[in-house]
Amino acid sequence: MLGKLRLLVAVIWAGSLWTVGYLVAPTLFATLSDRVLAGTIAGSMFHMEALLSLGCACALLVLLRFGTEGWTSQRRRTVLALIAAMALCTVVSHFGLQPMMAELKAAAGPGGVMESAGKERFGMLHGISSTIYLVQSVLAGWLILKQ
Repeated sequence: MLGKLRLLVAVIWAGSLWTVGYLVAPTLFATLSDRVLAGTIAGSMFHMEALLSLGCACALLVLLRFGTEGWTSQRRRTVLALIAAMALCTVVSHFGLQPMMAELKAAAGPGGVMESAGKERFGMLHGISSTIYLVQSVLAGWLILKQ
């Protein structure tokens, strides 16, 4: 039973990452003419995704401790490393990069117009954040396969 629950949590985590990052956010920017509104909604979605990610990581750590009696120590270490790496991706991106991006947006003012250096820095941070999200998304697939 715990194995099925562990798999369910891993699938919820991976599915939410893939849905928000590769379906919802691009759809918002493709359908809303107001890019600031699309960014605000996407930001809220990514915030909720980050909280869900941390919750899933905690749940999987508990299930890893109590629900893997038949596993080899190598498999347990691999899954632990995947969970830790995915949680680290969330922490770095959401609590490290996102506040810096929000600061740049706030400095742009109500019209959302950034100076050239601000746009360049925002683009760089967004690119790093997107790369981290991609890595986390790939790790999520691997996590499911290791269950």
